[in-house]
Amino acid sequence: MGTLKHYADRFAPLLAFVGVLLAWEAACRLFAIPAFVLPAPSAVIASTTEIGAGRWVQHLLATVQIALIGYLVAILLALPLAVMITHSRLLSRTLLPWLIIIQSTPIVAIAPIIVVTLGAGMLPRVVITTLIAFFPLVIATATGLASVPDELLELSRSLRASRSREYWQIRMPYAVPHIFSALKVAITLAVIGAVVAEFVAAEVGLGYLILFATSTFKVPMAFAALTLLVACSLLLYGVIVLAQRLLCPWSLGKEAGQ
Repeated sequence: MGTLKHYADRFAPLLAFVGVLLAWEAACRLFAIPAFVLPAPSAVIASTTEIGAGRWVQHLLATVQIALIGYLVAILLALPLAVMITHSRLLSRTLLPWLIIIQSTPIVAIAPIIVVTLGAGMLPRVVITTLIAFFPLVIATATGLASVPDELLELSRSLRASRSREYWQIRMPYAVPHIFSALKVAITLAVIGAVVAEFVAAEVGLGYLILFATSTFKVPMAFAALTLLVACSLLLYGVIVLAQRLLCPWSLGKEAGQ
């Protein structure tokens, strides 16, 4: 009985996913839903042959490239900025309103402006992706750096620890779980940012392919590109989870045993 429950818990998500696909396929066939309204999973799979495998790989690599570059730029900007915010109250009061303004501004609305300003190359797409992935990294890292108990900080100062040792040996370990949580969120946002950028200015990429397919009523192809996009996002998320388990397993807490 225990073994059956174990396998049920283990494979429940997969079985639920398969059940949804079967119900979707059955509904499309039973009610004769047109493919341009809601394509059946079989139609989505069949649409992948409309363009060659090489073109699919080209579109996928273009999107992943922009997502990863924007993601890395967001990390390189966010982590030092979070340290600056926690280091200085003046900087915190000065920079946080601007960060909130940037986050509150719809990226979809300013994306065309960014393209007009920076041109139609790779740079505006990287900027758009960075802007979308940037905010959670800053806030989560700053929250983690500021979550150290006051008595621990007082102890380090009584031992005359330098400010750099305070950050690297005390604040940073407390911030690691927050940082990895933000990294998981930011990688999915980076993929979203890459797609938004491709909607505005691109001639290659999964976002461009979705836009092209829907404009020509090739909805099954759009669903196929969307499926590949979701799979890519899940894979990148899994890479961050694996990196946390390998590099900082202690930061997982109770999750490590699950």
